[in-house]
Amino acid sequence: MIVFDNVSKKYNDNYVALDKVSFVVNPNEFVSIVGPSGAGKTTLLRMLLAEEKPTEGKVFLHDTDINTLSGEDINFVRRKIGAVFQDFRLLPQKNVYENIAFAMEAAGRPDEEIESDVPHVLELVDLASKIWNFPSTLSGGEKQRVAIARAIVNQPDIIIADEPTGNLDPINTYDIVQILKKINDLGTTVILTTHNKGVIDSIGRRVITMQEGKVVRDDPAGKYIL
Repeated sequence: MIVFDNVSKKYNDNYVALDKVSFVVNPNEFVSIVGPSGAGKTTLLRMLLAEEKPTEGKVFLHDTDINTLSGEDINFVRRKIGAVFQDFRLLPQKNVYENIAFAMEAAGRPDEEIESDVPHVLELVDLASKIWNFPSTLSGGEKQRVAIARAIVNQPDIIIADEPTGNLDPINTYDIVQILKKINDLGTTVILTTHNKGVIDSIGRRVITMQEGKVVRDDPAGKYIL
């Protein structure tokens, strides 16, 4: 479970990124967070990853106040979260297999587990045939599928997808959304941020709408409404 409890974030006492935000994300939910640029969506995700700390309020993951942690304890919490970004963040000098294996190596997984799990997650994202390709030979949609495979290979409890379709055409956008829904159906919590109205309306799951750092709507099966 994820809990944002009356969370505010201020920068330089002038800019309020989040203003008394409270909501709960239950295990296995698919939640989309929408709103215009500057609404606070990315700040929320950075707090969940313990990359930012609230000015006020608390952020809980599995009953743990994330911001009371430090060092190895933060790294342990972060291993429960897989992240996917708009710009893919693949390592250009490594092939598809090596990009995904790198995430497992960083988590201390043994070689035999890496050798079995990497092909498995590539099957899940329909990219098994590209296992030895380098990022420069992949389309945008294929790169994002590799990024998703990398995010899920350590079997996290939560996937954060921050504008994952922002650089993709409509066909690849549809494919990425279907993969995220499949991952959610397999039991992983998914938190998606996007500006894409068509994506939100096609998912038909919970939608949290933000404006000027505040939650202004929280619909169980919502549409993109601003």
